[in-house]
Amino acid sequence: MGDRGGAGGSRRRRTASRPSSQGGGGPAEEEVRDVGPGGDAPAPAPAPKDENRDSDVGSGPWDLRKTRHGGRIGPERTSVPLLRTPLSPLLLPGVLKRCHRLQDSLFSSDSGFSNYRGILNWCVVMLILSNARLFLENLIKYGILVDPIQVVSLFLKDPYSWPALCLVIVANVFAVAAFQVEKRLAAGALTEQAGLLLHVVNLATILCFPAAVALLLESITPVGSVLALTVHTILFLKLVSYRDVNLWCRERRGKAKAKPASAGKKANGAAAQHTVSYPDNLTYRDLYYFLLAPTLCYELNFPRSPRIRKRFLLRRLLEMLFLTQLQVGLIQQWMVPTIQNSMKPFKDMDYSRIIERLLKLAVPNHLIWLIFFYWFFHSCMNAVAELMQFGDREFYRDWWNSESVTYFWQNWNIPVHKWCLRHFYKPMLRRGSSKWVASTGVFFASAFFHEYLVSIPLHMFRLWAFTGMMAQIPLAWIVSRFFQGNYGNAAVWLTLIIGQPVAVLMYVHDYYVLNYEAPVAGA
Repeated sequence: MGDRGGAGGSRRRRTASRPSSQGGGGPAEEEVRDVGPGGDAPAPAPAPKDENRDSDVGSGPWDLRKTRHGGRIGPERTSVPLLRTPLSPLLLPGVLKRCHRLQDSLFSSDSGFSNYRGILNWCVVMLILSNARLFLENLIKYGILVDPIQVVSLFLKDPYSWPALCLVIVANVFAVAAFQVEKRLAAGALTEQAGLLLHVVNLATILCFPAAVALLLESITPVGSVLALTVHTILFLKLVSYRDVNLWCRERRGKAKAKPASAGKKANGAAAQHTVSYPDNLTYRDLYYFLLAPTLCYELNFPRSPRIRKRFLLRRLLEMLFLTQLQVGLIQQWMVPTIQNSMKPFKDMDYSRIIERLLKLAVPNHLIWLIFFYWFFHSCMNAVAELMQFGDREFYRDWWNSESVTYFWQNWNIPVHKWCLRHFYKPMLRRGSSKWVASTGVFFASAFFHEYLVSIPLHMFRLWAFTGMMAQIPLAWIVSRFFQGNYGNAAVWLTLIIGQPVAVLMYVHDYYVLNYEAPVAGA
């Protein structure tokens, strides 16, 4: 074959040359030597003698095996072909590599280290073990208290009387009434003032009618009352949004009539995108899609998903079934005995025992609350959204990273937050209110509905839920003023873990005194 890479067919290979005796531990330099066609390297020229031979270290074409020459350790020549790659400095004796450098400990904030996944796993393991011990202790002390039949009795006193379900069905009357008012407003048969009056009467009836039934009808249970009042509260918020959006559409249509050219462009654009425009949205199909969709804010054109994912829907339905049973079991087995044992310390006003009961109730209450959050905001709402092909699935944000109370309330319940922002907070700002007044108004409205959903079913008005919600205003200021970063997040978690069981014990104690001790004392 022809020559390659030079005369005589010789090839060039890289070898590491012997480090200089003057350099000591310097890095090995590369040397290029000619290699014959046979692959054997020619004998290297003899190295010059050095008086300080003892300090040299052999490398390069000499084998690294150590032999003795007159009592000295020196290199031994070899005919083995040279190495194709240079020797690593780590393999060369006499080459020093630093093992220390300027750095911070991992737990120091200046280190920039943030991977604490192992510690998080440890916390989860410790949480599971500690709760397993509490659950085992509960079983040993009380036995199995889970009774599915008892759950049915919470909704029904009389199997032939279903007042809560009847209230849910009657809610359709108010929805149809709001729809008919909007139809006549769109046709010009009603003035805006008359339409506003009819909407106010309809919305007030939505809140007052089920409350009167829950207070006056003895056959309805507290749990059934909560269910019926929750449905009517959601309907109230939805119809407020329905009325506001249609009003905005009428105002825009009135402005568009003054500018026919721009109106024509918008109409053509809407037709090209196959979107619904006002008043074509005023149909029963559109109304009930909105009433069943997992949102409180009305739009003429909701984002839609392309198809129903059957596997995704099946997983959500299985989660709903399993987590429902888990919540019922934890309430019956863990919370109810703890609450029952808390009545005597409250009656005796034994503050140390009250605090102990409070802390003992905080663990199951918070665990059930977390399960409820996942069950409702992820499993249930995603299942409904998947069935209805509702595209906007942002039902919550990362509230668990909240470093302030305000951030928590803005991110844990996105449908309610969007409604408050769109139909309460911003309208107040447009009317000239300050941000503080508007925020206080939002908390006031939230406090009203919390008390509405608790006091009416229990047939007592203690304002614990109302006070707890209004207390969020100074609490938000305190946390944002004195706690930052991780300390703020810890403060938010502490208020969630301790605040809820305080309200639970207050209501349970008052309900117990009102319904059990008062009749006995009267007898």
